[in-house]
Amino acid sequence: MHPHYHAVSSARRHGGKPEDYLPLHNWFDASKEFMCDFRHRALRHHAQGIFECERAFGTSIVNSDGKHVPTRILGEQHVWEDCGRIPTLADWLRAILGEKWMFSRSNAAPDQVTDEPA
Repeated sequence: MHPHYHAVSSARRHGGKPEDYLPLHNWFDASKEFMCDFRHRALRHHAQGIFECERAFGTSIVNSDGKHVPTRILGEQHVWEDCGRIPTLADWLRAILGEKWMFSRSNAAPDQVTDEPA
């Protein structure tokens, strides 16, 4: 879903204007800049991403009606609307299929190989 529509949904639920919520929803979807399909969600669309959003935006935002809206609730709304649940980061990581370059030292450049364990 486009961040604008998430923001419209937030304004409907919590009052204020969509513009009040757009920076937060843009933050969740910023990874579309380099991965413009569902995989971009692996970076922030999970429980840890919601807490990271709270660190980035504070514990609440004040909308144009003067109402304090908890950032975590807005993050949960965004993830639910996109994923239908709130996955964990582990849920996303478990779905990654390992490839040799991800765990093999044999792909390192000769000057990068050390005797230390990987």
